[in-house]
Amino acid sequence: MNTLSFKTVSPNEKYVIRSWFIMDAKDQILGRFSTEIANVIMGKNKIFYSPHIDCGDYVIVINSNNIRVTGKKWNNKKYVRYTGYPGGKKINIFKDLLNKDSRILIYKSVKGMLPKNRLGRLMFKKLYVYHEENHNHKAQKPIFFKKN
Repeated sequence: MNTLSFKTVSPNEKYVIRSWFIMDAKDQILGRFSTEIANVIMGKNKIFYSPHIDCGDYVIVINSNNIRVTGKKWNNKKYVRYTGYPGGKKINIFKDLLNKDSRILIYKSVKGMLPKNRLGRLMFKKLYVYHEENHNHKAQKPIFFKKN
């Protein structure tokens, strides 16, 4: 038996083939929808996934105005940030952010699910969110993403 034939192939950048997917946020629940987006952006749906390589695909999210949440999050969910100055605590409520710009909600939830390092920041650049069905990526020939 030839033991040299049992080599483990570690994936690298030459194995990566990136695709463009469209995901429709119409009547989707924010958290569950964001995990699907994060998995596609990280490449966890591919057979050669490796956590140290950016092997994910590009994602275009349309209809972000029609995203939903469950329970009492509509009035109770708060996004807290701190400016760095005394008394600089800023609090935004979910429904205010949805009315201001619904893309922010999807960006925040997906970014929180990605790695907190350089690789995560690189992965995050592959997400594009639009309010309506119109988008600027027709030249990339995106296809609709279907769950497995």
